[in-house]
Amino acid sequence: MQRFHQVMFIGSLLALSWFAMLAVHEFGHVVGALATGGTVAQVVLHPLTISRTDVSPNPHPLTVVWLGPILGSSIPVLIWRFIPSRITVARQIGCFFAGFCLIANGAYIAFGSMDGVGDCGAMLRHGSATWTLLLFGAITIPLGLHLWHQLGPIKPFLANPAKIDPAVTYWLFTVFVAMLTLEFTFSPK
Repeated sequence: MQRFHQVMFIGSLLALSWFAMLAVHEFGHVVGALATGGTVAQVVLHPLTISRTDVSPNPHPLTVVWLGPILGSSIPVLIWRFIPSRITVARQIGCFFAGFCLIANGAYIAFGSMDGVGDCGAMLRHGSATWTLLLFGAITIPLGLHLWHQLGPIKPFLANPAKIDPAVTYWLFTVFVAMLTLEFTFSPK
């Protein structure tokens, strides 16, 4: 049963981190649109599609497109920093999530700069130099790895499934299911 809880914890944490990262990233685009006088036509977070934020009119597309990964990386770090250290498990999960968001956004922008996909294509079309996209990844990816490093080595964690609190596992799984339910229910494809 301990191994089951460990697998469920890891699966829930990774899946929740992925979908929450997408939501925070798109929230950054929404903030960018609203801050620059744009109108958000729709936000797509449906789990079976690629997330996106449609803005029309979009008077400052470069600001809108950059605020997705910038806020998508920095908001989770700020949330983690404000979790009281006495709440150890929440702080560790927050640290993992912040690192996940830094790495995911950084990799998306840095490696996407080579193909000009998604946000990267819009960044390049609207005047960002390729080196700025690479620099973003060169800053955020190591910062994310640094946060993960603070959590300690993974081998002892994987070797000892008894370290997983079943209550935390079920809580993470419940939050993940709630997020998926909301996205399936309210987000357009």
